Amino acid sequence: MAKRHKNSLPPMKDEQPSFEEFKEAAHVAPVAVAGRLTRRLFTRGTWPEAQRVKELLRTETIGGLILLAAAVAAIVWANSPWRDGYEALRDAHIGPDFLGLNMSVAHWAADGLLAVFFLVVGLELKHEFVAGDLRNPAAAAVPVIAAVCGVAMPALVYVAINAAAGGEGLKGWAIPAATDIAFALAVLAVIGSHLPTALRSFLLTLAVVDDLIAITIIAIFYSKGFSLGWLLASIAVVAVFGFLTQRGIKHWAILAPLAIVAWVFMYKSGVHATIAGVLLGLVVPVKGKHALAHRIEHRLRPYSAGFAVPVFAFFSAGVTVVGTSITETLADAVTLGVIAGLVLGKVVGIFGSTFLVSKFTKAKLDENLSWADVFGLSLLGGIGFTVSLLIGELAFGTGSVKDDHVKVGVLLGSLLSALLASIVLGRRNRIYRRIEEEETRDADQDGVPDVYQRPEPA
Repeated sequence: MAKRHKNSLPPMKDEQPSFEEFKEAAHVAPVAVAGRLTRRLFTRGTWPEAQRVKELLRTETIGGLILLAAAVAAIVWANSPWRDGYEALRDAHIGPDFLGLNMSVAHWAADGLLAVFFLVVGLELKHEFVAGDLRNPAAAAVPVIAAVCGVAMPALVYVAINAAAGGEGLKGWAIPAATDIAFALAVLAVIGSHLPTALRSFLLTLAVVDDLIAITIIAIFYSKGFSLGWLLASIAVVAVFGFLTQRGIKHWAILAPLAIVAWVFMYKSGVHATIAGVLLGLVVPVKGKHALAHRIEHRLRPYSAGFAVPVFAFFSAGVTVVGTSITETLADAVTLGVIAGLVLGKVVGIFGSTFLVSKFTKAKLDENLSWADVFGLSLLGGIGFTVSLLIGELAFGTGSVKDDHVKVGVLLGSLLSALLASIVLGRRNRIYRRIEEEETRDADQDGVPDVYQRPEPA
């Protein structure tokens, strides 16, 4: 009889085949309890997936630190004696008139550079649905439910506050819905948190689903001047792009022009131009002979995280508070709605839904974790930045008074969420270090940490 790994489960006579899908799940796994099989939340998953997540999050963490620096630089400049220069640069127009693309620098950053960010999001979505956690309904259930509730609750909190106040504030209902994974990871890097692989993987999956919902909201509720002809033209170009990548065509001189044309057509359709990036990412093959998704993502993610998103943040975060009434700003229902949505709505949505899932399904947390970890992760989910600022601009217009209030709300809400998350997660850091040591121990020196070893077939 083949040897069984020390961490494997003993054979169980009453084990049901329906639980097989949980064996390789990253966030929901089987565990023996009282002679039967039940579910376990936030397990570390497989070694290949853990490696991929680690590599991906390393890039996002560096990008998040650059993002923080860009946001701080924008705020400092916008409130300095030279703030007129910041506004002049932000509002300067460039681009060809004959194509209808003569836009401000800030507009180019939001519609142009963020298209690269959303292309990477599309590639990540494709991977998750085809080869990642979201391909498995059992593994996907918890982060998907948490993401949906983590979008719905902040929106409801925002609407409740602004409905009472009246006015145009309700247009920004989706602003506190998004979680900024790069910003969240930057906070973890700053506080030196050794967050376990399972929690980082959950946060990543949560953010991916969060982005998908935000993309859908932008496409449906924040598009203007819709033109079906231009939309169909963009989709046709995306289809050609997908056909070529499916055939293994990977030369940038062929694919890049097609991507640009698809973006231009999407811009002219009235649907937010960044949606073109998502569609392009979704048609790139992930598996098979011509799997190009990982290669394209590997090349684009550093550019997206290290340049595109920080530049957008630089031109979006620069709110001027000098000479304005900060009391009036903080009293505005838009500002309050954004802050409350990010700090309270996210926690209620993410933590509350995860807790209820565990109660209704009798799932148990991984033995190394506690509900304090989930609470801290939920607070981290309240860090909204890139997509929140984008929706604020789409809802109220770049440079408007309400848009400035959105920026203050996003900055303060994200800062408060980051501080609270740092306190909660920081108190658990000693335990996280112990988990990290366990997850990296390789006693047999075979290149794979011992905890990721699987039992040999019986």
